[in-house]
Amino acid sequence: MRTYLFIGASSAMAQTACELLRGQGHRVIGISRNEINGYSDRFMVNAYTAEELPEIADSLDGLVYFPGTINLKPFHRYKHEEVMNDLNVNVLGAFQSVQKYLPNLKQGTNPSVVLFSSVAATTGMTFHASIAMAKGAIEGLTRSLAAEFAPNIRVNAIAPSLTNTPLSEKFLSTPEKMEASAQRNPMKKVGTTEDLSNSIEFLLSEKSAWITGQILNVDGGMGALRV
Repeated sequence: MRTYLFIGASSAMAQTACELLRGQGHRVIGISRNEINGYSDRFMVNAYTAEELPEIADSLDGLVYFPGTINLKPFHRYKHEEVMNDLNVNVLGAFQSVQKYLPNLKQGTNPSVVLFSSVAATTGMTFHASIAMAKGAIEGLTRSLAAEFAPNIRVNAIAPSLTNTPLSEKFLSTPEKMEASAQRNPMKKVGTTEDLSNSIEFLLSEKSAWITGQILNVDGGMGALRV
């Protein structure tokens, strides 16, 4: 049995991954700003900051940081507070979470950290300036931490394209929108939480023991292909 910490544990991706990992006999601790069920242990916080994140005595074999934003609009319409929120949620929260629980990870067995980027970090997309900037920072953080923590702690990120979760609901709220989004993808589908949870499980497990500092593109080919 391994012990994993999920931050942003109420997200659809986190809940699907928790179910998968607990089904394999692992322990999953959840930290969330919302009520959560299905976790081995759970903590409620108001924000993902060093001051708010709870003390955890256990050693950790893995940490996944899920919180993210989808804030799309023309560049000239972004407000300072919106951009700062994207950076706080996506980047600074991840930074502080890894820093907070680094001592726990150092006590774990072959520990792994998984962060979340986006296809938009490396593929220029209209109206994505704020989130692309934030997720670009996540990719830089991933590689820097992987280098600093090697060979003891692996650090990787997953970069999805549009996935069917409550966060992206406004883009997929009708059958027409769902079909249009699917048709824009080389695989002609919108991602699912199962697609992402399988990738999370892989990066946390011993199956990826020789993988660190990588951005795993789970995007149906969106970032690399034009078909």
